[in-house]
Amino acid sequence: MKMEKSDRKKSTNAEVKLKLIELYDDVFNHSGYGDITVEIRILKRGQKEVILRCGKQYRFVVDFVQA
Repeated sequence: MKMEKSDRKKSTNAEVKLKLIELYDDVFNHSGYGDITVEIRILKRGQKEVILRCGKQYRFVVDFVQA
């Protein structure tokens, strides 16, 4: 589910969490060093962009409702 800058689609928070768990498992099972970063940006219209970096970038746009 790799997404380029121009290919951002709406995602759910659950999809982002599943991808993060998948990346964690990949790094944990790797025989060497690994690095995962998470960046969250506030967008207009009640959305957030979540960027997961682990060698590649995975970008998600998620609807956000303030609690």
